[in-house]
Amino acid sequence: MGQEGSHNEEMDLAQIQELCLVFMKECPSGALHLHEFKRIFGVPSTSAEESLYMETIFRSFDKNKDNTLDFLEYVAALHLILRGNLEDRLKWSFKMYDKDGNGKLDRQEVKRIIRIIYKIKLQRNQVNMSPSEICDRIFELVDVNKDGQITLAEFMEGAQQDEWVMRMLKLDVNATGWVIQNVGRVP
Repeated sequence: MGQEGSHNEEMDLAQIQELCLVFMKECPSGALHLHEFKRIFGVPSTSAEESLYMETIFRSFDKNKDNTLDFLEYVAALHLILRGNLEDRLKWSFKMYDKDGNGKLDRQEVKRIIRIIYKIKLQRNQVNMSPSEICDRIFELVDVNKDGQITLAEFMEGAQQDEWVMRMLKLDVNATGWVIQNVGRVP
């Protein structure tokens, strides 16, 4: 699994200025709120699973915990989502799973996110296993030392060695469509 070529390029000044203009157009207050974040990523208000998933993602980018994303948090989020390399995205995914922040994932933490992802994918008919079966298979393939916990190293290695594990563990949001639609349309 090589690294995607364009993901390694740095954002240039023109792109950052354009993102700033889009941000100010979308968020004249200078702060992006959760409901705006959900709208940007096309999360319907009727989908409890997708809403919870996006809230979890939003909170991971809200570094100062003020329930908004300022421009720097917004750019960092978009950069990770759109251009971050595989290793950075996997590390971010691991932190999202690691609810207690102890640096290890237990079955409860993995099941919590898998349940959310499962409901989203089930609505799109992309899953034929239960959340428990998915969690058991992930632990079988990734928990190398069989201690009932997944370390960051096991998480990274497991995801990069098995395509199915990668699809199950990597948390992705599809911001590309929104960015393409909005960047370049700034008055």
